Amino acid sequence: MGKLDGKVAFITGAARGQGRSHAIRLAQEGADIIAVDILGQIDSVPYPLATSDDLAVTVKEVEALGRRIVARQADVRDMAALDAALDEGVARLGPVDIVLANAGIAPLSVTAVDQEWHDVLDVNLTGVYNTVRLAAPSMVERGVGGAIVLTSSIAGLVGIGGNTPGGLGYTAAKHGVVGLMRAYANYLAPHRIRVNSVHPTGVNTPMVVNDAVREFLIADPAMGNALNALPIAMIEPVDVSHAIAWLVSDEARYVTGVALPVDAGLTNKK
Repeated sequence: MGKLDGKVAFITGAARGQGRSHAIRLAQEGADIIAVDILGQIDSVPYPLATSDDLAVTVKEVEALGRRIVARQADVRDMAALDAALDEGVARLGPVDIVLANAGIAPLSVTAVDQEWHDVLDVNLTGVYNTVRLAAPSMVERGVGGAIVLTSSIAGLVGIGGNTPGGLGYTAAKHGVVGLMRAYANYLAPHRIRVNSVHPTGVNTPMVVNDAVREFLIADPAMGNALNALPIAMIEPVDVSHAIAWLVSDEARYVTGVALPVDAGLTNKK
């Protein structure tokens, strides 16, 4: 028996990194998964984004646990594509109980490129809004409650990010996610739908561990010296997944409107 038996989870950015980890962790607890990812490049992002091969690995890992998964290409900036993927997943797996608005980018380049600001706001904030905007109405109509977790960052709690369009945009978007979470938590509470956010420190994923971000951190001492309190350089995706698995379970049935750091104590030092 898993904590999420019979549940269906809609996860964005599920092809790799934290999203894949969340899909696997929730599947371990009995959930079926609707997984989407962009599977293409955004010009302002200086590292490779997920591919169809990455998403195929997520499918294989979830199915190996005996759970069902519907995986589709969809850009969270594209409401029509996201809605179509969600509708197909619901048609095959049943109504959604859990939403993880996880998709995000980090266009952190040393060279100032104004387009980075627009793209990171579109993906990391508007994309989160689009995800909840599409998924929440059916949860409300169904009337059995549910759980939504928005992926923010330590950059959604403290003023870090660097003085570039991408860095400033990343921090602004992640702070915006907190406001969105709190507003939705109040709006959806009468429907027994809980909304929380998670705030990881650096996570060992392709979004963080790449040459472009490494160059950015070296160029910005304030970012490069942002050390965790606990003696660890980065956390693993599953560390965030464990927190999310708890937040969306009945063990956290009265937890809503919470910005939960999974940060090895970093924000406590700020």
